[in-house]
Amino acid sequence: MKALAIHAGPKALAHIREHGLRAQDIAVIPAAAGGPKGLIFQKMDQWLFGSWLPSAPRERTLIGASIGAWRMAAACQPDPVAAFERLGDLYCGQRYPRRPSAAHISSACRALLADFVGEHADQIASHPHHRLQILVSRGRRLLKAPRRNLSVSAGFGLAVLGNLLSRSQLAHHLARVVVSDERDPAFWLKARFDAFDTQFAPLSGANLADALLASGTLPFTMEPVRALAGAPDGTYWDGGLIDYHLALPYSRLAGKPDGGLVLYPHFGTQIVPGWLDKTLPWRRAHIGRNSSWLDNVVLLSPTTAFLQTLSRSKLPDRNDFLYYGLNHDFRILNWKLAMGEGARLRDDLAEFIAKPDPARVQPL
Repeated sequence: MKALAIHAGPKALAHIREHGLRAQDIAVIPAAAGGPKGLIFQKMDQWLFGSWLPSAPRERTLIGASIGAWRMAAACQPDPVAAFERLGDLYCGQRYPRRPSAAHISSACRALLADFVGEHADQIASHPHHRLQILVSRGRRLLKAPRRNLSVSAGFGLAVLGNLLSRSQLAHHLARVVVSDERDPAFWLKARFDAFDTQFAPLSGANLADALLASGTLPFTMEPVRALAGAPDGTYWDGGLIDYHLALPYSRLAGKPDGGLVLYPHFGTQIVPGWLDKTLPWRRAHIGRNSSWLDNVVLLSPTTAFLQTLSRSKLPDRNDFLYYGLNHDFRILNWKLAMGEGARLRDDLAEFIAKPDPARVQPL
């Protein structure tokens, strides 16, 4: 039984057939929003950033939203293996009362991030090889500077209706901000590629924690972040609202002399553009005129057989907070068991890299 499914776009598959999967060719690593789902990659992340990628040091873009941004910040710490361990322990260890307020959850997440980042903020923002990009969503119109819950409810209500009509309509209500390592030219992101107004703000040790918090701030569940140093004035929410699974124009990197592959550990084979698109099956990155964006992507995801071996036959997710209720110890136990099982994903990937078998790679 294979734990890991491997899919690739046509250019990525051609590259694997000729060269295998080599660390030196990896230019970008995206990391999706998805809350506790990100825990499943702890062991793989530790191996990727602690061993395999450092074997071929080069400039790489690490881009993430929500838990994905937190994972990529762990990768930029001086000891990424220890950082991923700490992130897993802190995330699993969240304990909330039965009906926590938005202020309570925001305060708890801010404390979590303070413990996670520790004294490494400047080192994360200036890693010698990694270039961290944190995706956040800035409110527009009614969501620009709401002071009452009624304004937030009305603003997101209109955003949901607009997005149902067209993803481009969501751009009237939310704008994309990339809190970005200024050493990264990020040309593939800076040329306009969709309807969203995209602005870049410089990443620094001073704004790192706020950017990470904003990137994971769920509407209604948490309080918005109302100020982000170096970024445009406004109110900030979860980066996954716009870029849930990071359906971005990666193919602009294809064909670069130093290898323009995108290595994407992901929760499944579906790349959903925005959080509000989850229930819209026709809104997927592999469908429509932008499907060529994935030509140079290698997608790694758990197989159905692997998922069936986990507690409740699924990845950890936010609904577990409700399912387990106040039985925090049982939830923490099952999440940590899932993280341990994730070692099989790591081992499958290491085996494929050591002995590439293109016949195992499915079209993306």
